[in-house]
Amino acid sequence: MDRIGVLLLNLGGPERIQDVRPFLYNLFSDPEIIRLPFPILQKPLAWLIATSRRKKSEENYRLIGGGSPLRKITEQQAQSLQTFLQSNGQPVKVYIGMRYWHPFTEEAIAQIKADQISQVVILPLYPQFSISTSGSSFRVLEEMWNKDPHLGEINYTLIPSWYDNPGYLSAMSRLIKQELVHFEQPDSVQIFFSAHGVPQSYVEEAGDPYQSEIENCTKLIMRHLNLPNPYNLAYQSKVGPVEWLKPYTEDAIRELGEKGIKDLLVIPISFVSEHIETLEEIDIEYREIAHEAGITNFRRVPALNSDPNFIKALADLVTDSLQKPPYIFSQVTHPKKNMKMYPQEPNTWGLTTTAEVWNGRLAMLGFIGLLVELISGQGLLHYIRLLH
Repeated sequence: MDRIGVLLLNLGGPERIQDVRPFLYNLFSDPEIIRLPFPILQKPLAWLIATSRRKKSEENYRLIGGGSPLRKITEQQAQSLQTFLQSNGQPVKVYIGMRYWHPFTEEAIAQIKADQISQVVILPLYPQFSISTSGSSFRVLEEMWNKDPHLGEINYTLIPSWYDNPGYLSAMSRLIKQELVHFEQPDSVQIFFSAHGVPQSYVEEAGDPYQSEIENCTKLIMRHLNLPNPYNLAYQSKVGPVEWLKPYTEDAIRELGEKGIKDLLVIPISFVSEHIETLEEIDIEYREIAHEAGITNFRRVPALNSDPNFIKALADLVTDSLQKPPYIFSQVTHPKKNMKMYPQEPNTWGLTTTAEVWNGRLAMLGFIGLLVELISGQGLLHYIRLLH
């Protein structure tokens, strides 16, 4: 009888302040986050960015209690999913694999092997696929499968995206309706979907389906809601001297304020767990921008976390995937080898705060500084530290 495992994938996050710097180092060491023409410079650059970014990131994490709740929430999701599946006759074991912090994907795979699992369902906790999220984790797993003969004996299937899953759409709709009732005029509230952005080059050069999946997801949720509310979509966490998917969340909020919008309900459409980008970036930074723009009633839909309807949706995804032909690594969108992750964009060198991910401005400054230091022995590292 097959021993079935479910591997939940997520970003990971520093659980304590002292974890912030090594977490950032792991993040920026990933070529799917910053791709350099000379791979040998990847880790020195990651060290440079982690060092210069450390203090600001630590400040942001202190604002939400001193660390990311992502691991705790993901463990709750895993336990709830395992309990649900087992209570419905599916004797599975659920594992967690984080990309940039403990428990790492490698740790999860080691445990899967130790438990002699013979079939694995690999389920990213990202509803929409991107080469920088699910794709990055798939790349690591693909390398492990190719190198480890024992893993080659384990059957696997991927669930690359699930933004259109009926259970997920239903769970999101319920949360939105629960927040709308707190407004005096629920039917006129501006519904604001905020998704994590990616550089435009991901979509244009690599064929990343992320943008289309996000756009389709918002339309499906609105269709499921069947409400008259106006809505819009924007992309948050834009950083770096590049063009990212537009409109940017902060700009879109200001534009709504200029139009006289007073009631705004923000929906973090690409996140299923509370973490720095919901708790700090949306709840603190964007709330302040909204109030400055004249939006007096700003609310956010909570992340799904361990919502029972969401857990059931994940269980349905697992069950369905076991009944279909396997979806394998070669079927996933991969970035091109020579793809430029950070093409320069004019007049975008200002610095902004961000949460856990992709500080491209410092990446570019750091890369230039590193090259100068390697060549001349003098560089911009001291300047970057002062600036930040």
